Amino acid sequence: MTTSHYIAGHWVEGQGSDCISVNDPSLGLPFAELMAASVAQVDQAVAAARQALPAWKQVEPSARATYLRGFAEQLGQRREALIELQMRNNGKPRHEAEIDLEDALATFSYYADLAEQLPLQNRDVPLAAPGFSARTRLEPVGVVGLIVPWNFPLVTSAWKIAPALAAGCTVVLKPSEITPLVELAYGQIAEAIGLPVGVLNIVNGKAEVGAALSNHAGLDKLSFTGSNSVGSQVMRSSAAHCRPVTLELGGKSAIVVFDDCDVEQAVEWIVAGITWNAGQMCSATSRLLVQDGIADALLPRLQQALQGLRVGNPLSEEVDMGPLTSQAQWLKVAGYFATAREEGLRCLAGGKTLERDGWFVSPTLYTDVPNDSRLWTEEIFGPVLCARRFASEAQAIAEANDSRFGLVATVCSADLMRAERVADALEVGHVWINSIQAVFVETSWGGTKGSGIGRELGPWGLAAYQSVKHVTRCLG
Repeated sequence: MTTSHYIAGHWVEGQGSDCISVNDPSLGLPFAELMAASVAQVDQAVAAARQALPAWKQVEPSARATYLRGFAEQLGQRREALIELQMRNNGKPRHEAEIDLEDALATFSYYADLAEQLPLQNRDVPLAAPGFSARTRLEPVGVVGLIVPWNFPLVTSAWKIAPALAAGCTVVLKPSEITPLVELAYGQIAEAIGLPVGVLNIVNGKAEVGAALSNHAGLDKLSFTGSNSVGSQVMRSSAAHCRPVTLELGGKSAIVVFDDCDVEQAVEWIVAGITWNAGQMCSATSRLLVQDGIADALLPRLQQALQGLRVGNPLSEEVDMGPLTSQAQWLKVAGYFATAREEGLRCLAGGKTLERDGWFVSPTLYTDVPNDSRLWTEEIFGPVLCARRFASEAQAIAEANDSRFGLVATVCSADLMRAERVADALEVGHVWINSIQAVFVETSWGGTKGSGIGRELGPWGLAAYQSVKHVTRCLG
């Protein structure tokens, strides 16, 4: 794994000082190593993207769409290898890795369709004043840096690469050092479909490489998905250059269950919202607000469901939930278990690490959690669910909105008028009603408050990589 960087159409060895160890979280053991890029190689990648930009933004949108469809086709051809790599490096159960692959494929296909519609977005603008005409153009923002996390590597990169290329931007992608391998498939695909040299560049590394990219003066935009602590640093670096930034950050999302729900159906939605990807999701609905009238029936059934989940190695067992992806995350979640014990929280399920190889924890449920508990207010990024009861709709809305985050929420109620009303009142970017967290490429993704800036997916994802130009002409 020495040629782990794709720069200016070439695979090159890392010249940085860091050696990246790629681990199998189900075993807690490394299975590959690669050398990080150097700061000079980040410079080379940005320079390659800058050099490729003039020609790439002049490529007809229909031709860009053909390249994007090539990415989708090639992902399909690499399907099994990419699924198994995610199972091994992320610890994802097979059914989750399969969905991730399909999500990435669908994203490239969707933005291929939008790319073909780009000429329709350049149009005349009617003016109230006589003697002038005006037209608007949507142009690529330029060279963009993309920094993606480890929890959904194949997916998050697709959400950024596809609209950026569709808009006519050139790209430097920096994957997470925890899951660098699956992203390299995008470089292989770029080669296979003949993507022009420099349009897509990939540099791997740790914090030094991420900082070199986010601070680089050669970027016109930066898009980052990750933690709030790093996101604030990315925002500061973008402010220093007065350039746009998209931030998709953390969450501490609520799932609100009213007492008219079917208990079994509600349990299914709750479990999916906290255990998918072992709870390592910014959108994890980790705060359960359950109405008094259903709480005594729902909580024991939820306890039983969580205790019954099969947790194990997805490559050797049939499992519902795999391990946490890194040792650092395992230690962090274990720390919250210790905090729960210190706070005297009532644990109905889990609350412990598992005594087996790898970085496994038990699906966990705490109940009657005070709203000032660290476990209620802080993003844990693990399968840890905290529950509180509420009496009225107004109380549920107030408690759900009482958070510094505002990414997503779920509302469960047989009264659809009430569910829609509550959805409208929640201060978040995306709400599900009576559903698991089904994410569609046509809808937007992003949040309010501390959950970030901007939107991905849908036409909003494309707009994030476009700048608006107006041309006004005097007719006299």
